[in-house]
Order: sequence, then structure tokens, then C-alpha cells
Amino acid sequence: MTRISPTEYLPARPQDERIRSVLVVGGGSSGWMAATMLRTVLAKDISVTLVESEAIGIVGVGEATIPPMQQFQRFLGIDEADFIAATQGTFKLGIEFHNWVREGDAYLHQFGPVGREMDALVRLHHWWQLGRLADDGTDYPEWQDLHVAFHAAKANRFAPAGPRSGELAGRYTHAYHFDAQRYAAFLRRIAELRGVRRVEGRIISVNRASESGFVSAVQMEDGRSLEADLFIDCSGFASLLVGKELAEPFTDWSHWIPSDRALAVPTSRPAGGIRPYTQGIAHSTGWQWRIPLQHRTGNGHVFASAFCSEDEAAARLMANLEGEALAEPRLVKFTTGRRARAWVGNVVAVGLSSGFLEPLESTSIHFVQSTLERLVELFPTRAMDPALRDQFNARTAKEWEQVRDFIIAHYHLTERDDSEFWRYTRNMAIPDSLAEIIETWRVRGHLAIDGGHLFQLGSWAALMIGQRCIPHGVHALADRADPAYAAREVRKIAAECRASGERLPDHAEFISRFAQAADS
Repeated sequence: MTRISPTEYLPARPQDERIRSVLVVGGGSSGWMAATMLRTVLAKDISVTLVESEAIGIVGVGEATIPPMQQFQRFLGIDEADFIAATQGTFKLGIEFHNWVREGDAYLHQFGPVGREMDALVRLHHWWQLGRLADDGTDYPEWQDLHVAFHAAKANRFAPAGPRSGELAGRYTHAYHFDAQRYAAFLRRIAELRGVRRVEGRIISVNRASESGFVSAVQMEDGRSLEADLFIDCSGFASLLVGKELAEPFTDWSHWIPSDRALAVPTSRPAGGIRPYTQGIAHSTGWQWRIPLQHRTGNGHVFASAFCSEDEAAARLMANLEGEALAEPRLVKFTTGRRARAWVGNVVAVGLSSGFLEPLESTSIHFVQSTLERLVELFPTRAMDPALRDQFNARTAKEWEQVRDFIIAHYHLTERDDSEFWRYTRNMAIPDSLAEIIETWRVRGHLAIDGGHLFQLGSWAALMIGQRCIPHGVHALADRADPAYAAREVRKIAAECRASGERLPDHAEFISRFAQAADS
């Protein structure tokens, strides 16, 4: 028998095909996340350089995130306490939505699964709904009562899920609130210690290779030329490379998400505890965020200029602050949508340069993270392998569209008709993909998403039930069960979750022991 050497399976690997240099264009959170990530994973003989100008401001305000950011931090070897202290950070158990269906309504999009399931096949929301049939409604638990994170959040309590968190130790998770500018500075220190070279200056033009059309260098205002094999466009809304130079088309989604302005203002931290959750408070046109940090609160008002003037929005924001305003409101203009492709030629757009979805579900930082993870997985040669590029772009597009649908659902699943804005979002045509999800859910509480969706059953159930989109029926395997039995078990789970959540330490006290910022 002829034996084949393992090396015969391997193609030739010309050294000149390997990426030798990466240039990150732009700083801020996205730029320094990219630089830190790439410097951590790439071979040491691949140079990583970041160019930014201190003369150009960044969009960053108080940032809120979602739980996958824990993975990013761990991958980079970042100590959680150091990160929280350096960024005036706090912990986040979910997002509390006010006034989205009816004025006065509130619900929490909590992080983590239900306290426990009753059945291996039929998920708890079916049993919860079945139990409602046996109850007069006076003390029957709300859906959110069946989550440890809800009870901890409402009591301003927090500790990382673990052995000391009570009987339901692993049944919640967390994300973060932090100061975006401090986070960029924190990552910059780590990146430079690991070998990233920072260049200060303003880019005035871009050089392209005549045959391939690839970007070959960026020209600086002071005459320097910065060359690279791979460029990461982190230039924010300017989208200097993918948008401006390579003219990648922009797909506008503002007919589904009409908000196109945001006013941001910091306030002093209100007296009392620190909420371990973000707030999203709906107004007559758009909504207001509150992001609690150690030293202040980040506030903002997202609104649609077609339905509301900037002066009106500013007045509404300033009238609904909890603390003393520390600055004048800062206006940010945007268009909801994304570039048709995030990877074009030898340029990959990361963050705002690739598109924008409003911060309703705190996904901005996650899009940076997932883009970088996808790039590392499909990292190219200097030939910019088309098969890898196409796979990257297809998966990126799918993720954006899935998150887009999740956000649209907040606006569409409303009963409000008190303003032209809400009448528009309530009655607008929605993407077919979202229409299928809503219709499938309404029939018997099933969810028409795949396993790769960023938001899984826990998130969709919180949204659907919180917005009063209750299924017409329950799972066929639960349909013939005794509603009284289901009601009894649901009450037990709610009590277990309440006890577990309320045993956690006070959020502010936990931070003071674990990760108090030096300048709080």
C-alpha cells in the first residue's frame, strides 16, 4: 500500500501571501477593540498600527452592553474588576422598558433563562400561560417574576452568578455599563503594551492599487504615508474607507426605524442606590435612555425629526432628568441602516463605519465584537480570498437583519395611538422575516428563529409578553394538562426566583468592594 505523506495534503504557502501589516483607521471604542483583539491573536511578526486624530471627537457616551461582552473581555485576558474600576463601570442585569405598549406599562428584558423549567420538552412560558386559566389574576405571577435577574434588578442587587448566588445560582447573567471614552483609553493602554503602534494625525486622502483597486496606503496631513495589507475602517459615521473611498452602497432602514436623531447629556448620579439595569422610557416621539455609572448617569433621547423638532426633543429630555445636568445636550444625527458589504476589497468596516442601529437593545458594542470575531475566524491572506470575504459578508448581513427585526418589534408591537409617531410605527409594513416571527408566536408561542440568532427565546419572550403580544394558545403537549397544577408550579418558581434575587448584595456596595473607581 502506498502511504501518502501528510505534507502532500498541504498546498504551497508562499510567504508573500501572508498578511504582514494591519492598519486600524480611527480610535474610540471600536478602533481600540479592533487593535487589541488583532494584536492579541495575530502572530508577532504581523504589525498592528492604529491611526487617530485627537482633533476629531468620538461619538462615545455612556455605553450599555449585552452579556456576550463577557466573552470578549475574557478572550483578551482583561480582569473584570480592573475594567469596571477604570471605566467607572457598573453591572447590568437587563433593560427596563417603560410606556412602550401603553403609557404606564413597564417590563424588564432580563438577562438569563427562567428560574427553572417545569418540563424537558415544553418551555415554561407555555405553562405560565396555561396557569393563567386557573387563576383569577389577582396574585398570579407576571412573566418577569419567573427570572432571578428581575427580582435582583428591582431590589438594586447584584453579584456575578455563581455558587454564592442562591439556589438558582446559574440562572442569570450580566453585562456592563461604562464610560466609552474611558474604555477606549483603557484598551489603548493594553494594546500599546502588547505592541500596537499608535499614530496621531488626520487622514486627508487614500491611495489605491491600480490593478486590484485595493487600498494601499492612507496619506496624512503632515505628509506621511501609512501602508498596510489589511485596513480596518473604524472611522465612525464618516466611513472614510468603505463608505467614502470605496463607495459601498448604504441600505436605508429608516422606513422601519424612523428615529434619526439623538440628544445626549450626562447628569449627576441621583441619591440612593445604583440600578443594575438600563432604562428605555418611551415618549410621544421616540424614547429616552438612562445608563447608570459610578460617577454619573448617561442620558439621551432618541427621536425622529420627521415627527419632532430638535428644540422640542431637548426640552423633553431636560424635563425628564433624574439628576443635575452636567453639560448641554449634544446632538448626534444618524440614518438607520448598513453598508451592503462590511468587507470590501482589503478593507473591513467595524462599528459605525459599517452601519447604525439605534441603541435600544445595547447592540453597538456587540456588533464591533462579533465583526472582529468573524474576521479572526475568516482571516484572509493578502489575496483577500473571495470565499472568505463572501462568507463574512453573508453572516454579517444576517446578524444585522436579525437584530434589526428585534428592534422594529418594539416599535410595531404597541397599542399607543397618542401621537403621529406611534400611529406610524404601529401601522407600518414590517419585514417579512419579522412578520413570520410574530405570526408563529401568536399561534401557540413558538419562536421562528434559528440557533445563530443573537436574541434567543428568553429575549423574545420578554419582548413579546412585555409588549402584550400573548399567544392565542399553548404548546399542544401542554394543552390538556391541568391549569391548576401549572399555576401552583409557576407560583413556586416565582417565589424561588424572588428569594434568590433578594439574597444578593446591594449593587453599589458590591461595586465598592469589588471595583470602585479611584475618582468616583
